[in-house]
Amino acid sequence: MNYISTRGDMSRKHFCEILLEGLAPDGGLYLPESYPHVDDATLTRWRSVYHQEGYAELAFEILSLYIDDIPAPDLRSICHKTYTAEVFGTGEIVPLRHLENGLWLEALSNGPTLAFKDLAMQLLGNLFEYELARRGEELNILGATSGDTGSAAEYAMRGKKGVRVFMTSPANRMSPFQQAQMFSLMDENIHNIAVDGVFDDCQDMVKAVSNDLEFKRKYKIGTVNSINWARLLAQVVYYFAGYFQATQNNTEKVSFAVPSGNFGNVCAGHVARMMGLPIAKLVVATNENDVLDEFFKTGVYRVRSSVDTHETSSPSMDISKASNFERFVFDLLGRDGARVKALFGDALARTGRFDLSQHPAFNQTTLRYGFQSGQSSHADRLATIKDSFERFGMLIDTHTADGVKVAREHLQPGVPMIVMETALPIKFAATIVEALGREPDRPAKFVGIEALPKRVTRMAADVEAVKAYIAEHCA
Repeated sequence: MNYISTRGDMSRKHFCEILLEGLAPDGGLYLPESYPHVDDATLTRWRSVYHQEGYAELAFEILSLYIDDIPAPDLRSICHKTYTAEVFGTGEIVPLRHLENGLWLEALSNGPTLAFKDLAMQLLGNLFEYELARRGEELNILGATSGDTGSAAEYAMRGKKGVRVFMTSPANRMSPFQQAQMFSLMDENIHNIAVDGVFDDCQDMVKAVSNDLEFKRKYKIGTVNSINWARLLAQVVYYFAGYFQATQNNTEKVSFAVPSGNFGNVCAGHVARMMGLPIAKLVVATNENDVLDEFFKTGVYRVRSSVDTHETSSPSMDISKASNFERFVFDLLGRDGARVKALFGDALARTGRFDLSQHPAFNQTTLRYGFQSGQSSHADRLATIKDSFERFGMLIDTHTADGVKVAREHLQPGVPMIVMETALPIKFAATIVEALGREPDRPAKFVGIEALPKRVTRMAADVEAVKAYIAEHCA
């Protein structure tokens, strides 16, 4: 399996090369040359694998189609080391929970940091450690987080040999619980950087450093953001697992509703659908930062400025520049790398927008690729959280509430709609209290976390300052 850039660089690379690289040298994102197609017999076999042998073995089966430069016994061992009941709290790893007629939640937040990012990040940490040991090298991970990626990455990488983490986050824009999860870590290989700005400023800094090829190579910079293909690939697995739980045979279809800001989670669903998973709809749920909803409704992709990026009660989606969206547009435009480069490399830099409303391919977003979208507000979140708890006894977080609200608008008779749960409610306690008048349950290991000592560096949104900080701590 070879990988190419979304911006036209056709130099083909193997999985372990792009595992440690992040962005392609031309600034594009990596995708496989083609998606492997899963036939009916394979889907039937995988259904049996999941139900009889478990999630880890299903992960091995799917990852094996994309990873041919790690020996199969080693890859299987990495998968089984990653996906355990001890780490994820249940042998099912991602159990489905029934909410109401036709509507399900896929529980993705049973990992160490109580967010869906753990499912990919725990695998990524083990893959990094394996490959770095094989090469005898070190890696400095530079990341950006709006809340959950940072803690998931840091918990996955803490204590890993040969790995340092430099995680940027927007100062005072995460919930107190999210900040405490990250900033209370005292491991020497973990560095937290609170940036004066919004998430997109952090993400822009990460991309700028990654595009400085001399600095990137000198300091061996890698990334754990969803621009890293390995992380997105890990997320593909739970779409198959959700499908196998919701259906009895391969003639049935399901839809997925995915709370989305950076388009990584739902992009994994797109990959699963391209592989042949019987997905009817991929429903993108946004909050007030509706750049993705606007595109799917109008064909206009319009990046917001920092000033125009709303601070909301579902803060992990307070994103106005969806990095992974480039991967879908690459597929939408027939894998025309030059056209994608003109849109994402040139038009966005020049005008902050592009318009595909008149392009013949735009009609295919729904007809061929199954995408639909919707938006949720703070009032919607409060109402959905209250309704879910009072009617079904199910407490959901703010982002999952966005997903449930939008999912209900796109239900089809006879087609199960699976909402991808994003985090446990304790991460957004203030909004839960506002909705229900009570605190959400808190796992024992996180009692008092907000009061722990913090280790964090405050910094302006300055690329050169981040580079200097990395250089200083890698000396």
